[in-house]
Amino acid sequence: MNLEEQIAKIIEANGAALYDIETTTEFDETIYRVLITKTGGVNLDLCATISNELSPFLDVHPPMSGQYRLEVSSPGIERKLSKPVHFKNAIGEKVKVKLMGGDKLKGLLKDADDKGITVETKQGEENFAYGDLGTVKTYFDW
Repeated sequence: MNLEEQIAKIIEANGAALYDIETTTEFDETIYRVLITKTGGVNLDLCATISNELSPFLDVHPPMSGQYRLEVSSPGIERKLSKPVHFKNAIGEKVKVKLMGGDKLKGLLKDADDKGITVETKQGEENFAYGDLGTVKTYFDW
């Protein structure tokens, strides 16, 4: 079992699901960010509980060399879509798509399967293979 699967089991034991793991640097600090989801939403207490369980586990099984800060949070209402499951769960939501060639578009995510997605734009429905996608994020009209 790899590290991500072990982290997912700890999260699932708390009634949530692993959305994604990302490593980023902010203000010269490395952050190991564990993003979780839960039907009905994620609250601060759930993030704290999972963080308290993951912290000693990651002390024994470090995800990287060097110092880092563990952060457990929700991916948010405007979130990055990178895995087929992310796209499948976001069907019906508005998305901003940046293609590998640099073109950008906005639309409604109409469909997603294991090969690609369908986005309804002003020009009609457009299909894209996952390999053609650069960055895709959901967005919310405030």
